[in-house]
Amino acid sequence: MDPLFWQIPLLIGTGIIAGTVNVLAGGGSLLTLPILIFLGLPSSVANGTNRIAIFFQNIFAIRSFRRHGVFPLKIALFCTAPALIGSYIGASLAVNIDDAMFNKILALIMVGVMILTALDPARNYAAAEIKTTPLRFAILLVTFFGVGLYGGFVQAGVGFLIISGLLVHGLDLIRINAIKVIVIFAFTAVALAVFISHGEVNYSLGIALAVGNSIGGIIGSRLAVRKGHTWIKQIVTVTVFVFALKLFFL
Repeated sequence: MDPLFWQIPLLIGTGIIAGTVNVLAGGGSLLTLPILIFLGLPSSVANGTNRIAIFFQNIFAIRSFRRHGVFPLKIALFCTAPALIGSYIGASLAVNIDDAMFNKILALIMVGVMILTALDPARNYAAAEIKTTPLRFAILLVTFFGVGLYGGFVQAGVGFLIISGLLVHGLDLIRINAIKVIVIFAFTAVALAVFISHGEVNYSLGIALAVGNSIGGIIGSRLAVRKGHTWIKQIVTVTVFVFALKLFFL
């Protein structure tokens, strides 16, 4: 399918918003996935095409965090290893699910995101950093295998899972967002390879969306460093509300 002239600016604009939101909190794919489906892509192809944008968005976000001196590489790599395994399994499941079922799952995800936001894990765990123990490292491994499994399957809202999974270890949201973009970049590469191998990617629309997401990734990483924890929490709340309305009336 060749993109029409109006689809390119639509996807770039949508990508800028989604990329900014993805870096600040998560959930940008809850906007881009419906847009891709609205443009006529089968759900499985939309799911794969969206990964092109996520992949390039996080390249630019990582570079921006590094320039600002926020780059907790050691813990990010520790979290990435199990996420890669989970992502391969999740993406392999996603390419074999029918469109109707995927759309139902996507709608249910919004409910889960709303519950997560209502629980507000930052309220209880945004204080001093907690001492690491072998048990906590084991929990991180299991948590990020689950993150990779979910992210490989659908991607949408995975940032909220990562934020929650790291907040319980006492990390502030600036470092968490830096870790998040590294982990998502890595497992998205694996998931994208799976979707490409199954022919579930539209490159024209994916590249257009990637342009916008990359710009948004730069904007989001700068805002995350400058505005800090409180402002990011506000972005999470507003974003979830907007996306809930979007999915409800889709």
